[in-house]
Amino acid sequence: MKSSKAQIRGNFHKIPTVRFDGRKLTSFGGAVVFMALFRLMSLNTRLKNCFSHLKSGGCYGMPIILMMLLLHLLLGFRRLRSIDYYRDDTLLRHLLGLRRRLPDVSTVSRNMGKADGRSVTKYLGLIKDIFYQRVMLQGFARLTIDFDGTVIWTRGGGVEGTAVGFNKKKKGARGYYPLLCTCAQTGQVVDMLFRPGNVHDSNGAIGFIMDNIAQLRQLNRNLQIECRFDGAFFDKKLLALLDLIGVEFTISVPFERLYELKNIIESRRRWQRIDGTWSYFERLWKPKSWDCTYRFVFFRQKVAVQRKGPVQLDLCVPHEHGYEYKVVVTNKKFSAGKILMFHNGRGSQEGIIGELKQSAQFDYIPFRRQVANQLFMCTSVLAHNLTRELQMKVEPPRRGTTEKRAARWPFRKLATLRQEILLRAGRLSNPGGELTLTMGNNEFVQRDIDKYMSALAAAA
Repeated sequence: MKSSKAQIRGNFHKIPTVRFDGRKLTSFGGAVVFMALFRLMSLNTRLKNCFSHLKSGGCYGMPIILMMLLLHLLLGFRRLRSIDYYRDDTLLRHLLGLRRRLPDVSTVSRNMGKADGRSVTKYLGLIKDIFYQRVMLQGFARLTIDFDGTVIWTRGGGVEGTAVGFNKKKKGARGYYPLLCTCAQTGQVVDMLFRPGNVHDSNGAIGFIMDNIAQLRQLNRNLQIECRFDGAFFDKKLLALLDLIGVEFTISVPFERLYELKNIIESRRRWQRIDGTWSYFERLWKPKSWDCTYRFVFFRQKVAVQRKGPVQLDLCVPHEHGYEYKVVVTNKKFSAGKILMFHNGRGSQEGIIGELKQSAQFDYIPFRRQVANQLFMCTSVLAHNLTRELQMKVEPPRRGTTEKRAARWPFRKLATLRQEILLRAGRLSNPGGELTLTMGNNEFVQRDIDKYMSALAAAA
């Protein structure tokens, strides 16, 4: 039915009076979805097992502290001081099983400072167990594992375990340089190696890589594992080990370490065409100091050369094109075009790391103790992984195996879920003795929350 302007528009000038009371209100009504997920996964019990060796942390304890930090990150908060702004939230207190206010910043810092290295190891084990359960549930025949490091830096000093290393954004800043292992099919972080900021990307990498492959092979001996690396991991020992255990790989070859590659490319006259942009040639080759040959694929990409001088708005002006080159070493049997697509799929890991930093505050260093910061990084990873796990429990895989090994699910980012679902005002009440959360009548929010709640209830 068509409505008139007078029925739709009105002039409202009066500013309402602001009142604060102690009724059972919440600003995060959508958190009920994660409450159902935590219960389904028995997350509270599993966190208690991670920290059972520690002495009691007072009235709260480490499981509650980490559950609160997990919610802190899921809801989009960064600084620990922001805890003061939701300490009285009714739904969050109910989710954490607290009768009183949430712990303050001092209590959080004091409890985090009591943790030890064993706590970090067991917490990482919990993250890996959640991922392994997903792998077993889906029955993947092939897993694509990517490895890369990322810089996490702090503006201040006095943070334990940090060091000055390479940082193109903030030269001279101290920080950490963790090495991440991610899975392309699920878009989750599998494992993490903690390192100070002054190490090379490959520092401790070989043992870390082999451990993760061995643990995946224990799940399924027939699982085909393939790995992708950038040039920092180009190493004769790593190539030999991966080839020996039957892991397929592609690794970028650094030109600055092998000057012979420049001569090979410059002397090449015939390149085979992949498409209008890429061409290639390949050969079995090895550096002089190596004792075995590998398949090296040489790619060149046609790029436009920047024209300096005044811009002419003439569509008929010809453009000169040059080439950019890269070399990939691999033991795969695919065609060069498929190897190029597979290796370029490494960009998905950059997306995972970017989302970790932007939405889950992975780049934030809140504590002075190294172990406390490691637990915070693990909590950031857990927040990201649980967001993906929530969507995988609700939706079936939408994609098969693509050439770039894109994620099997079209995931929504944590920031999107936060804006559309989590940050919804509501009120807890007990009509007829049944605990009820009442939120605003929005058909899109209701549709999404009903979808998540029904799917999690069916999986229970």
